[in-house]
Amino acid sequence: METTEPGIYAIGDIVAGLPQLAHVGSMAGLVVAARIAGKFAKPVNRTRIPGCTYCDPQIASVGLTEAQAKEKGFQVKVGKFPFVGNSKATILDAHDGFVKVVSDAKHGEILGVHIIGTTATEIIAEAVTAIELEATIEEMMFTIHAHPTVAEALLDGFSSVEGMAVNV
Repeated sequence: METTEPGIYAIGDIVAGLPQLAHVGSMAGLVVAARIAGKFAKPVNRTRIPGCTYCDPQIASVGLTEAQAKEKGFQVKVGKFPFVGNSKATILDAHDGFVKVVSDAKHGEILGVHIIGTTATEIIAEAVTAIELEATIEEMMFTIHAHPTVAEALLDGFSSVEGMAVNV
């Protein structure tokens, strides 16, 4: 976040190339504050910023789309899980939507997660964390999720990459 002028930092909407989102500006501010204090801070990674659309149903995504992953030369493996199979979505009467997971077929790396559905803007954080920590499909499909929760749709989304979604 340091500019070409040493000791001068920029955050928020004035930073070229960063999405103009409140959560990006906030994180950039934390990075700058840590650096000024002489503490470690990872730079903001443009590929790990969640995009959220607050509509009904909600839309949230992080990482690469299937088309972008293919353009970058990845051997792509995709899983998709419909919210109609999620117990909490049934409780909320909110069956519209799905979770789509884009992964690298060779190593199982999670490349992108795209959600349309109830609380998508809330549960995308798990996908951001998975990508940030370079989790694999196998690791995420064996991560226990509380039941009944909308977040279980992510569990089934990750598992669907390997054809192992339970709630279909």
